[in-house]
Amino acid sequence: MSRFLATTVHISAAILTKSRPQLHLSSPIFFPPHFTSVTYYCRPKLHRSISVRAVDSSSDTKSDDVLSENQEDKSEFKSEFDNNGSLRGDGDYPSGEFEFESPGAWKSFVVKLRMLIAYPWQRVRKGSVLEMKLRGQISDQVKTRFSSGLSLPQICENLIKAAYDPRISGVYLHIETLNCGWGKIEEIRRHILDFRKSGKFIIGYAPTWSEKEYYLGCACEELYAPPSAYFSLYGLSAQASFLGGVLEKVGVQPQVQRIGKYKSAGDQLMRKNISEENREVLTTLVDNIYGNWVDKISQAKGKKKEDIESFINDGVYQVEKLKEDGWITDIKYDDEVTSMLKTKLGIVEEKKLPVVDYKKYSRVRKWTLGLSGGRDRIAVIRASGSISRVRGPFSSPSSGIIAEQFIEKIRTVRESKRYKAVIIRIDSPGGDALASDLMWREIRLLAASKPVIASMVDVAASGGYYMAMAAQTILSENLTLTGSIGVVTGKFNLGKLYERIGFNKEIISKGRYAELTAADQRPFSPDEEKLFAESAQNSYKQFRNKAAFSRSMSVDKMEEIAQGRVWTGNDAASRGLVDAIGGFSRAVAIAKQMANIPQDKQVTLVELSKSSPSLPEILSGIGSSVIGIDTTLKQLLDGLTSSDGVQARMDGIMFQRSEGSSFANPIFDVLKDYLSSL
Repeated sequence: MSRFLATTVHISAAILTKSRPQLHLSSPIFFPPHFTSVTYYCRPKLHRSISVRAVDSSSDTKSDDVLSENQEDKSEFKSEFDNNGSLRGDGDYPSGEFEFESPGAWKSFVVKLRMLIAYPWQRVRKGSVLEMKLRGQISDQVKTRFSSGLSLPQICENLIKAAYDPRISGVYLHIETLNCGWGKIEEIRRHILDFRKSGKFIIGYAPTWSEKEYYLGCACEELYAPPSAYFSLYGLSAQASFLGGVLEKVGVQPQVQRIGKYKSAGDQLMRKNISEENREVLTTLVDNIYGNWVDKISQAKGKKKEDIESFINDGVYQVEKLKEDGWITDIKYDDEVTSMLKTKLGIVEEKKLPVVDYKKYSRVRKWTLGLSGGRDRIAVIRASGSISRVRGPFSSPSSGIIAEQFIEKIRTVRESKRYKAVIIRIDSPGGDALASDLMWREIRLLAASKPVIASMVDVAASGGYYMAMAAQTILSENLTLTGSIGVVTGKFNLGKLYERIGFNKEIISKGRYAELTAADQRPFSPDEEKLFAESAQNSYKQFRNKAAFSRSMSVDKMEEIAQGRVWTGNDAASRGLVDAIGGFSRAVAIAKQMANIPQDKQVTLVELSKSSPSLPEILSGIGSSVIGIDTTLKQLLDGLTSSDGVQARMDGIMFQRSEGSSFANPIFDVLKDYLSSL
């Protein structure tokens, strides 16, 4: 037995701007087999310090022995940790809060000069109103001029530009039913409130809305609705759908291994009702979202929380009641609001209100308004959608996160000296576990050479969190869905279905486990089932242990908060899964701090965005809707099964009037198409 039952090792790695570090943090550190609990503490600065604690579990006796310590690194260590050795808190990071500063005479002159030389499609009439229609899906990707739909970064950038643009008098927001998560809603609401600091007006008009849309509308200076408005302020709910009974009737037997008692991905295939663990998670999520909504509305409208909850529980459906109780400013049609804006701007009724729409204003460059131009560059890499390792035959640039493409971008940034820091925006429920791990590795290598900040949007769970935990600092919105540290894999036994439709399959194999995933016409044999379960358990342990390593946590502590459980951003932050609460502007502020760039200094944000889809890719996407039964079944299984099909994926949680269906499980759609073809 080893005489040293516990050992603490301090390793110093000087991370210099123009020199290679002596030790990469991503390099493996090996311990004797009897060392079973390892805790790593690592945070980046000019000098990086790692504290490694290895505990011999063969005895209850524990002692610490410092092998080496560098006094210079000691001060750096303390700057990242508090006196108790805990990671520094949210308050230690810059807030990134927007502060409007009126431009001086010289800057105003330069801006006017740049406006004169701007391209015709970038020019805006003086006294214009920026009109934006917020409706439907909102992507976190930057859109090109040929792309359709709304882009979160462009919505937010337009509001910032409009605040400083002397040609813009105010903003007129049309708010209708939105299909996005609360992370994006929070980001937009923050920018609406920031815009109001400029002193310009921002008016909201909402013909159809519920809690999510009102959350944005009440942040406006004034909010109007037509007398026939469709609205519902009745509270929030979450749905969990189950196909167990349906699959049983059609002769499909799911054989799924999901590791983590809260890992509900797979439940919709196996179960006929909700599990207690899933009910616990969904109840907590609904409570958190509802509580946040009531708090923010209470602050915005100056009402007591009890009065807001009473209003919701009364089931109000008359628009007049909304005006009477101060929920909206007035009842007006769109043309009446337009006439009101003309009066506000001193425009006679016969003349047309000068407006510039969202798409045209998105072409106005920040440089024209003096809002960019810093020499220091920060790379922004956006990762949205489900995770896959390589592009499939029907993939397009909008087909989620393709690991091989993402890795190319990461390597390009790592090898370039142009960028002082990197922000990775993650909006993903997860996907392929291998792809997630490969990206984790590349992000770790990138983080060894320059600051990396992970900024979560609506959801960064399971494989999405796998990516984020490789960064030195993780930010999320307070209602981002994250965590879900667990894995799921499985196959379907289609024997009864094949029998019903007259289909037969014979397999000739060599090797004890050769038919492990190939034989979909029969269930697992006992040996196959054991191997399958052990393989899934091994994948979970790798994920959990890397999460513990990345978050400077013991494996036992990580196990308590892993188990496949989904957390909101606030809850994740209180448990050490997230470092700070905030959006993109705070991520930029933290990136500046970590790269030793003064907060008041402008930087250039370089978007490494996706390319536009080509014509063949568009046509191939159309072709995917005319597939046969065999291909349909294969798509149904692709989410869970393949030779290496372990999934780090969060279940497609559906929130009525709260979460939207951006990340609902595609298996439901495929199964629906299949059943309709029978």
